[in-house]
Order: sequence, then structure tokens, then C-alpha cells
Amino acid sequence: MRQWGQSLVLAGLAGGSLTLFLGFKWAPSVSIAAFQAPEAQRIFYWHVPSAWAAMISFGLLFVGSTVWFFKRSDWAWRMHVASTEAGLATGLIAVFSGCVWGAAEWGVPWDWTDVRLNSFAVLTLLSLFLVLGRKSQPDGIETRDTFAAFGMFGFALVPFTYVATRLWQIRHPGPVVATSEGSLNSDMGYVLLIGAISFTMLVVGHIIYGMELTKLEMRVEGLQSTYEEARK
Repeated sequence: MRQWGQSLVLAGLAGGSLTLFLGFKWAPSVSIAAFQAPEAQRIFYWHVPSAWAAMISFGLLFVGSTVWFFKRSDWAWRMHVASTEAGLATGLIAVFSGCVWGAAEWGVPWDWTDVRLNSFAVLTLLSLFLVLGRKSQPDGIETRDTFAAFGMFGFALVPFTYVATRLWQIRHPGPVVATSEGSLNSDMGYVLLIGAISFTMLVVGHIIYGMELTKLEMRVEGLQSTYEEARK
């Protein structure tokens, strides 16, 4: 499984690099009349796939958190840990790329009145809290239950964020796929599809690999505890 994870991560990184190259060098730009900074739109070839990958991570975080909380399965806790790290990484990419576009298009990197922006930011902050919290607290059933509960309840923001992209349109652009308008250029769609597939492989590979690393980490901690008890 570790080799599968490594392979998917490498393929995802290669595809992500290709997406960035095609987005800046090959894909057509948007209408000058529709945007203040049309060239800045090219960063969306990373922004949209990274946000998609973050949603996958948050979904798997919910699965891992729920199964651990009710079944106490070690694989579920490993999925919880790996998904929080993947969600944090892809969430930060989405937030940072969005800020770059916002600074160019709006003149400010963030709009605190936009529900979609803020709900996604809360999801990313939740991942940061879970990652830092796990590293700062001693491992144990109660600690895991607490973080798993945050993972379960935090998942409520995922469907909320998805619905918000369709109900509230303040500054953030609306959906570019799965809409009736059909406004996305075919060449843009190809690049966006490559990006979505690449980031999906990247995040799935990261979670698979992360679960294996967490398994080794738990094994080492168990050996350390056994050794310390034997010395007493």
C-alpha cells in the first residue's frame, strides 16, 4: 500500500505541474470585459482542483472519525490523521491561490462578507487545529475521541460550503462545472479536468501513504512504551 501511495503522489505532482504549465501557457484567457484582471484567472486551474481535493479529504476525515468514534478501529484513526494532513495541505493551496486571485481581481485578498470563502476557511482551520492538537496532546482514547468528534461535526461545513457556492453569489465566482450555463471553454475544461484528476491522485496517495506512516508511528510508540515499562 505504501508503494501505491507513493506512486499516486508522484503521479499527482506530475499532473499538477502539467496543469500549471497548461494553465499559464496553453489554455485561453477569459473575456477581458468580464474580469478586472483576466490573466489572474489562470490560477484557478490549481485553485478549483485543490478545493475539490480538500473536500475529498474532509469527506474521508468524516469517515475515519465516525468509524473510530463508534468502532475503535485502528485503520479509521489512521485515516483520520492522514485526512486532516491532506485536508490542511490542499485547503491551504486553495485559500492561498484564492487570495492571490482576489488581490488581483478585487483589490483585496479576502472578502469577509462572502459565506463560501469563510466556510471553507473554517474547514481549513479545523484541519490545522486537528493536526496541531494531535501533535501537542498525548495519544489516548479520550484524545482520539475528542478529535474524532471535531472531525464528525466539522464535516457539516462540507455540504454547507457546496450549497453556498450555488445559493450565495457575492464576490466569489459561481460554479464553473455542472451548471446549465455551459460557459466553460472546452480547452479550459480539459486543463481543469487534468488538474482535478491530478489533485485527486495526489490527495488519495497522500492519505494512503500517511496511513502507513501513522501505522509505523503507532508501532514505534508502542515499542517505546513497552521498553520504558520494562526499565521500571
